[in-house]
Amino acid sequence: MSPRTFRRIGAAFGAALFGLLLAAPTAHAAPADFSGAVSVGGCSGSLVRMPGSADGDKAFVLTNGHCYEGAWPVPDEALVNQPSHRVFDLLDGKGRPAATLRTAKAAYVTMTGTDVSLYQLDLSYRQLKEKYGISPLTVSAKRPAAGTDIQVVSGGLKKIFTCGIDQHVYRVLEAGYMTKDVLRYTSACDTGPGTSGSPVVDKASGEVVAINNTSNRDGGQCTENNPCEMDRDGVISVHKGTAYGTETYWLTTCVEPGNTLALDKPGCLLPRPDDRITVK
Repeated sequence: MSPRTFRRIGAAFGAALFGLLLAAPTAHAAPADFSGAVSVGGCSGSLVRMPGSADGDKAFVLTNGHCYEGAWPVPDEALVNQPSHRVFDLLDGKGRPAATLRTAKAAYVTMTGTDVSLYQLDLSYRQLKEKYGISPLTVSAKRPAAGTDIQVVSGGLKKIFTCGIDQHVYRVLEAGYMTKDVLRYTSACDTGPGTSGSPVVDKASGEVVAINNTSNRDGGQCTENNPCEMDRDGVISVHKGTAYGTETYWLTTCVEPGNTLALDKPGCLLPRPDDRITVK
């Protein structure tokens, strides 16, 4: 669930969700530890870079949209370059705080179609490596395939869940929010409270392919903490105990060299902000 009381929004299933809290790992090898994980405001996240990021770029921290410290974005809303001075703990391989850092801005936040907050720091990847010996995870530019072996790395729980991608779900609905093309895990990843924002890592490549964001706890249908699935024909189904993650390759389609967010970039998959209500 979210780090604060859920606010019901009456849009009939319009935009992304939440469900759990806390997490993270390393890059280019299956994570054997918690290096690069972050703990932030009751949620988890990870220090990440995009495939084209350079060592001198200001670093990104990735977590769920429902972990954003401000008012949640409503369906069809995206927030860009919001002021942020959020404090979080960067963890070492054993899950111990390696550094206490502060965000410079919330570069992008939405709960529309996905569930993502992308923060940016004042420190570069090189500075983080030199000062704390921590390297980022790389966000994969590829859509993950069903059957892929994955790990959900929860820095908050100090636990690594190992399972597989069961299948892609057309839509997941939860209390007025909708996520698209969602990863359903196999049952071995029994995630729950304490895992929101955890990176979902491809075991073979060590790259981030999704963010852990919700699970059906009680068998309820499309309610808070009880997401349901909808297929292309509009048929609703409920899978009690099943956990889900929102894909992250979308991010790579919208970031240019220098870790600059470019929502007008051809092929960018992220929802664009409403100029009437969003600070740029």
